[in-house]
Amino acid sequence: MPSLQAPDPRTRPGGRQPHDLLVSRVPALKRVGHKGADHVAPGNTAESFAAALEHGVDMIEFDVLRLRDGRLVLAHDFKVAAKRTPLTLDEGLDLFAGEAYSGVELDVDLKLPGYEQEVLDGLAARGLSERSLISSQYLESIDRLRELAPDVRRGWSVPRAQRDYTRSVWAVPAYGVLQVIKRRLPARAASFIRSGRIHAVMAHHYVVTPRLAESVREAGGELYVWTVDDAAKIARLEAMGVHAVITNDPRLFDQGNLISQSPAE
Repeated sequence: MPSLQAPDPRTRPGGRQPHDLLVSRVPALKRVGHKGADHVAPGNTAESFAAALEHGVDMIEFDVLRLRDGRLVLAHDFKVAAKRTPLTLDEGLDLFAGEAYSGVELDVDLKLPGYEQEVLDGLAARGLSERSLISSQYLESIDRLRELAPDVRRGWSVPRAQRDYTRSVWAVPAYGVLQVIKRRLPARAASFIRSGRIHAVMAHHYVVTPRLAESVREAGGELYVWTVDDAAKIARLEAMGVHAVITNDPRLFDQGNLISQSPAE
């Protein structure tokens, strides 16, 4: 049986229905494109953001980094920024302020502390603050954001790492550290949410557990899981009750939400 259309066909980003109108075949999981759609077009570029929009994301994640010359640009790290001329923060925000992106939320990931005010000012100047979540691995950055703009949504990204050490010669100690984080994270995350320090936890998929999902949900926060590039894993996370999944390839969402796509009874 096909999904029924609501009499008031309000739309979600990508042409999907809003959560209050969902029927069994329409997924409630928030779909987030990592750097736009990094597996479709190079991340943090206009082309990547356009690809994410084309494939129906609800939110676009992008990185903000200050280069050594003082410019704020959209880049994950200095090495990537050196390979091309990255979009400046102003150019990126101007793009997202356009009509094409008006129905999409933004996850603004600050790669380093120190430029919180400039990012807040850029978002506010373009009317983007209300549909933005600002995330960081650095609690000092999150606390500074709270001081400057208490109403802006804040996400704590864990664990703090510049690359995936589980795929290197450091894999064994890395897994050991992740096990410790996995045990401690539910209580710590819930405490931060209840105190108002953060609104969301942005967790690497390896440290995500049903206990974490439950703790975040009961504390009134949101759990975003990164970076998931496997359709079956997306479905398992949806079943676990996470709020959102961040992927390099938004095309996977068409395959990944197996629960939501099961035939209506």
